[in-house]
Amino acid sequence: MTIATVAPAYTGLEIFWFLIIAVLWSGYFVLEGFDFGVGMLLPVVGKTELDRRVMINTIGPVWDGNEVWLLVAGGATFAAFPNWYATLFSGFYLPLFLILAALIFRGVAFEFRAKRVMPQWKLAWDHAIFWGSLLPSILWGVAFANILRGTPIGPNGHYLGSFFNLLNVYSLLGGVTTLLLFALHGSVFLTLKTTGEIRERAQGVAKILAPAATVALLGFLAWTYVNAHHANNTGIVPPFVPILAIAAVAAVGWLLREKLEGWAFVANAVALVGLVATIFLNLYPRVMVSSISPLYNLTIGNSASAPYTLKVMTIVALIFTPLVLVYQGWSYWVFRARVRRPGDPIDTVIDVSTPDVPPTGAAVSGAAGSGSTDDDGGAP
Repeated sequence: MTIATVAPAYTGLEIFWFLIIAVLWSGYFVLEGFDFGVGMLLPVVGKTELDRRVMINTIGPVWDGNEVWLLVAGGATFAAFPNWYATLFSGFYLPLFLILAALIFRGVAFEFRAKRVMPQWKLAWDHAIFWGSLLPSILWGVAFANILRGTPIGPNGHYLGSFFNLLNVYSLLGGVTTLLLFALHGSVFLTLKTTGEIRERAQGVAKILAPAATVALLGFLAWTYVNAHHANNTGIVPPFVPILAIAAVAAVGWLLREKLEGWAFVANAVALVGLVATIFLNLYPRVMVSSISPLYNLTIGNSASAPYTLKVMTIVALIFTPLVLVYQGWSYWVFRARVRRPGDPIDTVIDVSTPDVPPTGAAVSGAAGSGSTDDDGGAP
């Protein structure tokens, strides 16, 4: 992938908001990616109800905060590029509806799982968490692959295709790629947040997922490169961006073997950022590609709001974004301790040995305004 030598002239605000939206999606993939991964691994790493409760409590204080990145990305797209938003939601209505439904059931499962002590009740909500994590993990990759590959967009941004236009080998590979990267991200996260057998199982799963995720990412980015050159539109992707993404995920397995779990988590985060960056840089200056004609492509120019709107949005973003980042960083710091089962080595301060009880202000999942999951007592 090469850097384009000539690019159309756009205002700084249009470019700025395209960059901001790319950053928001990168943050969403990195942060929501690991709690999607934890949810998908519930039946794999969690052998007992107690194991699964421990796993859920690792993401209890942060999962709903991670979803804020999606809300802000969607809101920013609606306000900054309304034509992009309109075409995207009309053309991708069914997959976006499925993602929304999965996220709703997943959120309800976190809240309701601890309301009753019956094993069947908990197992049913565990299934909801699994599917509510699995579906978005696949569908986000499918959606972004189709945005980049091209969909049947006609004049005035009208989507002329159907749901089946979104099902193709390239987009399905994109879905498999995000699925494996999120699952790997979650398994590495569990190695950082748990102890004992759960941590060992998570390490074993991560070592299996790392090479699979590397192959999937390599295949997807290579195919993206071929598609871009075939269409004679490579965007402005510096070659080091996709290369760095592939190298980072390839290093995860080695870092795990060297007992460098923290660096393994960082490496996988770099791979996710590199994936999103490659997609957005390859798109630029387009935001959606028309498979009918390049004349019908949506760009940051023909889909943007008025300059005054972008200016007001920029002022608001510059004021409030640092505050949100500081708060979210503080919440991660507060809940940085490992979650352990009774009998595991006492190298942490959070214990889940007591029965499920309703959320309280001092509980692991209830403090700092976070969403509750299984509240088991104890405070970090």
